[in-house]
Amino acid sequence: MERHPERNGYMLALAAFGLWGVIPIYFKALLPVDNFDVVAHRVLYAVPTLAVMIAARHRWGEVRAALADRRVMTTLLGTAILISINWTVYIVGVNDGHVLATSLGYYLNPLLNVMIGRFLLGEHLGRLQWSALAIAALGVAALAAGALADLWITLTLAASFAFYGYWRKKVAVGAVAGLFLETLMLMPLTILWLGWLRDMGDPLFGPTPWHGFLLVISGAVTAIPLLMFTAGARRLPYSTVGILQFIAPTIQFFLAVFLFGEAFTPVRMFAFAAIWTAMALYIAGLVRNAHAKRLSLAKQ
Repeated sequence: MERHPERNGYMLALAAFGLWGVIPIYFKALLPVDNFDVVAHRVLYAVPTLAVMIAARHRWGEVRAALADRRVMTTLLGTAILISINWTVYIVGVNDGHVLATSLGYYLNPLLNVMIGRFLLGEHLGRLQWSALAIAALGVAALAAGALADLWITLTLAASFAFYGYWRKKVAVGAVAGLFLETLMLMPLTILWLGWLRDMGDPLFGPTPWHGFLLVISGAVTAIPLLMFTAGARRLPYSTVGILQFIAPTIQFFLAVFLFGEAFTPVRMFAFAAIWTAMALYIAGLVRNAHAKRLSLAKQ
């Protein structure tokens, strides 16, 4: 892994986004389990799953170091809140029949990464990238005008995951240890929900043994792709991560239309066309910049 960090970063990120692309199938299979029960089980079983990974890799020292650093723990508390919001809104969106809205949120996410890079990291944006942001804004405006009911899902998912990636990239803690501490901090809320606040008339592990099995493996389903993402993001430029993120929403888009039968309305058509155009401009700008950089290095 350490000998070829960029190549392995690509492999990890591609695997993460591929798994996220098909994850709506998993959450649909959990119906009719309550959405908040699903989120609580995800957190609950992620903690021991991650603890086993940390023990296997002898990384408890990294966890102790993070616990002793107030700045790291404060940042991880913020990222824990962001990822819990992201998980909850995503599951609600998928199980309430808004997979297209969730996919659009993850199409917007890389473009938010561009804005974060420009305004928080001081990265330069070319004309193509500014054009991409403007066209994406048109797509969001169309949703606001004609599909307001879905807009909150799209914008919440895009913003929560963009800032999650930004802060996790900055904090000095590894992928496994960081996610373990994030889920550990969320544990009291999940126990409170499962033990007292949920509808106690519903079975804790769903209506069938199959639902129970799916809930038990939710820790692995949650941890594995997110670990791949955070590990990959630490090895790649943030703008490169932005390109690769188009994989997951593309898979989800096709699932929504062709498997789940969601309506592809004219407003959604315009919004997706705007985002896809913005995406193409964004990628073209990055390719052109990379080509110019190679030429500059060749002349030196």
